[in-house]
Amino acid sequence: MTTSPPQVNGHPRTLPVLGEWQAITKAIEQPVAVEPTPPAEPKSDLIAEAEAEAIRARAYAESEARRKAAEAEAEAVRIKAEAEAEKQRLANERAAMKLEADKATHAKRLAELDAQRAAAEAAGLKTRQQSEAEVSRAAAREAEQERTEHIWKWGARAIYAVGLIIAAPIQFLAFWDRERPFLVAAPALLEGLALVLAFGAAWAVAHRRDVVPYRVGIMIGALIAAGINLWHGLDDPEIGLNAGIIGAIASVGGPIVLMAYEHGIAQKADGIPSWREQRAANQAREAEEAAKAQAKAERKAAEEKAAADKADQLARLDAEQQRKDADRQAQHDDVWQVAEAFRSARGAQVVTDQIWADAWHRVTGTKLIGIRPEIEAQSRLAAARMKEASECPVRDAASQVESQMPPRQKKDPGAPDGRRSNGGIPPIRQPGDTTPYHRAAAVSAADTARRSVTARINPEEN
Repeated sequence: MTTSPPQVNGHPRTLPVLGEWQAITKAIEQPVAVEPTPPAEPKSDLIAEAEAEAIRARAYAESEARRKAAEAEAEAVRIKAEAEAEKQRLANERAAMKLEADKATHAKRLAELDAQRAAAEAAGLKTRQQSEAEVSRAAAREAEQERTEHIWKWGARAIYAVGLIIAAPIQFLAFWDRERPFLVAAPALLEGLALVLAFGAAWAVAHRRDVVPYRVGIMIGALIAAGINLWHGLDDPEIGLNAGIIGAIASVGGPIVLMAYEHGIAQKADGIPSWREQRAANQAREAEEAAKAQAKAERKAAEEKAAADKADQLARLDAEQQRKDADRQAQHDDVWQVAEAFRSARGAQVVTDQIWADAWHRVTGTKLIGIRPEIEAQSRLAAARMKEASECPVRDAASQVESQMPPRQKKDPGAPDGRRSNGGIPPIRQPGDTTPYHRAAAVSAADTARRSVTARINPEEN
């Protein structure tokens, strides 16, 4: 009798009887011949294929790189050739422009030289014309002077001769005496005295001698002859008063005219200026003195103005120096004491900027005026804080770039590659593919590592 056990996996099962169990046991105890398993077929080497594919990819990349490099080199050569051609074209244009500018400059220079030459020729012609005109005027003036001198000379002599003709007969009538005929020579003596002395004055002028004695003698002789003519005209009725007066005038007038002529000749020979020349010279001297006086007055006014400006400037500088001294003494008394010591030791009147700089350096230790040690320390502390604030890492990891993110958890080597469209071949990394980490990233990583170590050592601090 068999008992049906409960269903297993939804199917009813019947237990074997005793005989069946024995047969199964005997069959199990007998050896069973095992047939040999046929060898498995060799599988494709994926690593070799990946390496071959990588080699092909590298060769293709290298060929593409060489092709691109060749294209870039050819493009660079073309660009360089175009640049050289453009440079040559610009150089040619500049050369042409420079040539045109040089031609224009040369033409302008030639025109200027022609204008200067024409102006010089015109000035020379004008100068020559002026010189010729001046020579002509000088020649005309000299000819006029010679003509007037000739007229004046012969006119003076003619007047003297006319006076002699008038005065001599009167004197002959006055001195005629039958008993003393020798007195007939008296008129010749009196009139000849003035004539001979006039000749002597002419000789003195020609030989640059003193003509005053001769002129005095001429006047004495003429006055004697004129007095005798006038006395005989009054005393002798045959001569008459009119003839006596005319004779006196003739005796004096002729020598006076001749003496005036000789006087002019003497002044000309001696270079004595005339009254007109003296008047012109006086006017020129007065104008020159007036110009000098005006220049002197202007110079004096300028000197007074300069002195006033200098005094004003000195006053302003003095006021500014006093202000600086008071301010320095009030704000920096320690430096002021050293500056005063420097001033007295150097013999200076005031504390100059150089003395103040030296004193500031000696007291504070810095050559930068206005900076003390506490100000320098405060400035350095502020600079350090600013540097730390500007270079500290960003605490939020989400704000970091992907290349600065911490590495992901490594996968199981046997896990399938989850990347798509790459044929299951991982890319080959080359040196320099990854962007170098920034200094701030390194600081952040160091800070993270420090925090991690601190958290593991002292968990209570967190």
